[in-house]
Amino acid sequence: MKRTAHLIHEFVDFIPSQLKDGTVYVSLPFATAVHKCCCGCGNEVVTPLSPTDWTLIFDGASISLDPSIGNWSFSCRSHYWITRNTVMWARDWSSAEVEAVRGYDKFVKQRHLDQIRALPPIDKRRIHGEGLRDEKPLERLLRKAKSWWA
Repeated sequence: MKRTAHLIHEFVDFIPSQLKDGTVYVSLPFATAVHKCCCGCGNEVVTPLSPTDWTLIFDGASISLDPSIGNWSFSCRSHYWITRNTVMWARDWSSAEVEAVRGYDKFVKQRHLDQIRALPPIDKRRIHGEGLRDEKPLERLLRKAKSWWA
């Protein structure tokens, strides 16, 4: 097994079935980046891109993924950062550290979902501009009041 030190990136619509070593495939339509584990074990690493998972930074020439990639469910238990197409190796974490981070990640995801659920419903007519000009002032007030109490 040979560790990867430098990666290339490829923006794709769909992740290919056969992954090349040293290539990070980024699918913006599916908000996902996929690559083979940088330790050389051959495992497929999937990093979903979302406010509670990984953030992709593209500077026009290279990519970075944040936070680090900890493959603790793989036998290799590799842990590294991808920063400007370069793999920066991190120290191995204890099982207690891994469990603490997993617990924190679960908490952050739940908090994010709770915040989304607390948002008022989207008025699709406003997005599409349908019928809002024809609405009478009293109807508009009643519609707004309904949204406040929903």
